[in-house]
Amino acid sequence: MMKILFLGRGTIGTLYAWAFENAGHTVEFYVREGRKMQYGSHVNLEIWDARRSKKDRLVKEKWPIVTHEEIKEDHDYDLIFMSVNPEQVSSVVNYLAPRVGNATVLFFNNFWQDPRLAVQPIPVSQVVFGFPGGGGGFEGNNLYGGVYKTVQFGTFEYAPTRRDLEVRKLFAEAGFKIVVKKNLQSWLWNHFAFNVAMEVEVLKSGSFKKVISSPEALAGIGRNVKEMIPVLKAKGSKLDVMTRVVSALPPRVVGFLMSNVIFSPNSMAYALVAHNHFKVGYAVKEVISEARKHGIQAPRLYAVESLIKE
Repeated sequence: MMKILFLGRGTIGTLYAWAFENAGHTVEFYVREGRKMQYGSHVNLEIWDARRSKKDRLVKEKWPIVTHEEIKEDHDYDLIFMSVNPEQVSSVVNYLAPRVGNATVLFFNNFWQDPRLAVQPIPVSQVVFGFPGGGGGFEGNNLYGGVYKTVQFGTFEYAPTRRDLEVRKLFAEAGFKIVVKKNLQSWLWNHFAFNVAMEVEVLKSGSFKKVISSPEALAGIGRNVKEMIPVLKAKGSKLDVMTRVVSALPPRVVGFLMSNVIFSPNSMAYALVAHNHFKVGYAVKEVISEARKHGIQAPRLYAVESLIKE
């Protein structure tokens, strides 16, 4: 069994911490000074768990948590779980680097730059790279969201290390299905671009819930993805299936399919995204910067730049 520290009490970390504790592991949270009292000693969960049969997927539970406001240098954690907003990665890495010890660090983030550079000065040999399947959001101490069965892992042109295999085993034994991406960097770029395509619509409408409730806004996601294809190609990314399909279909068809299939009101995807209260903008700025660097026209992205709040 592992002893696992989660950096922050965010949505993704809390979901997987709950799953790992149920699988018999010890889980604890590191939070910033003052947050321990603010967060309290438990989380009220109302989440979907796609590892279960459809009739048992909705979980409602008052779940006790353990939080700390410091990470001791002589800690005994086996794994440190890093799933933070992209703009937080640098500060988190700088805090963690002198305290990482011999722990494995799971970099479980949406990210546009090179993750191997982002984790320095943590030794890259101690880092495992992956991507979650889940989402949602907090409203006070209540977490609404869920986890899918599938999680993504990959390396950067080298064979999986012992640490890679140990982390994949951790997820597999907790009931998750492991998908290994041969080109993790391209996959991350494509996923980041799709998130930006949605964030552009969130900036215009005001919330994730409004976007997924509007076929017109969902059609806009298709238009935004199409606009970012030259940016992805300039980065050297291969286009994945989702990117190719969304950009090839007429926007109205994309809006119809997303509204009636992916984000239908009773779907798990709708429940996860509707409760997302993440502050958008940073990722959009990253892609805008990339587009400008390569002289690429991206009028739909540039049009929302003034809506991004610092």
